[in-house]
Amino acid sequence: MQKIGVIGLGNIAQKAYLPIMAGLQDQYEWHLATRNQHKGEYLAGRYGFTHLHQTLDELLAVQPVAIFVHTPTSTHVEIIEQLLNAGINVYVDKPVAEDINEVRRLYALAAAKGLLLTCGFNRRFAPAQRRLKDMPNKQLVQATKDCNFIAQDARFAIFDLMIHNVDTAAWLLDEPIMDARARVLTDDEGNLLQGYLELQTAHSQGFVSTNMDAVNSEEVTVTTPGMRARVTDLAHSELRDGNGATQMERPGWETTLRTRGFESLVQTFLDAVSNGGDNPVSPESSIQSHELCTLLVRAIDAQE
Repeated sequence: MQKIGVIGLGNIAQKAYLPIMAGLQDQYEWHLATRNQHKGEYLAGRYGFTHLHQTLDELLAVQPVAIFVHTPTSTHVEIIEQLLNAGINVYVDKPVAEDINEVRRLYALAAAKGLLLTCGFNRRFAPAQRRLKDMPNKQLVQATKDCNFIAQDARFAIFDLMIHNVDTAAWLLDEPIMDARARVLTDDEGNLLQGYLELQTAHSQGFVSTNMDAVNSEEVTVTTPGMRARVTDLAHSELRDGNGATQMERPGWETTLRTRGFESLVQTFLDAVSNGGDNPVSPESSIQSHELCTLLVRAIDAQE
């Protein structure tokens, strides 16, 4: 079996990835790496993993074909560069980096090495939102994310939270983005209050908004001639046309990780690694989403 590594066993790895990987142990040999030996032993025992390492060098020594990087964003550049130079395919949580120049450089390095660098934009793989992607003749795409009050530095929040609905809107637009305009509101401490992004293509418009002092909700709406489709919290769908509205729910037996797109994204990445397939999150589209978040950050800088 091919060896697959995982470095960083924090909250996102535990919630979204280890349960999926545990179910794939008959297909891949998983190697976990964390500096916290107690945590590593606990999680390995909980999910039945048998290979545990404490350092990246130990992990590299077993020569995995791919590594999932779930470490803090500040460590991504160094780790990704080391993995690519070692000939290893990389899956990394969003964002790849907060510095757009580093994002571009890492994708260029992956291309030069003939390796995958895949950013974990799971919402593209949520079944309900895949249906939105398939809708033709889009006129308007709206992606909103509201939170109960969270005090987060605006620059951090844009790349940690808002990047999801930025990426969703850009991905749903089927034409090149011709113009983008950003507006960001912060409090006196520099925490994000609201963020807005307007996107324009030749025949459609995109609108992204994030409100950090509202009610927890995530909503994506696509409008086409005579039809409007809405997905709420990745699970609840409404299709409205001249005949009225139809409500749809995800199947009751479906796991949350499938509903939220993680299962499909992980499996698609692993299939691409094994079979030499295309990157499930194209470098061009990932770079574009990081560029749009950079535009939002620059809107903050322009106010200071």
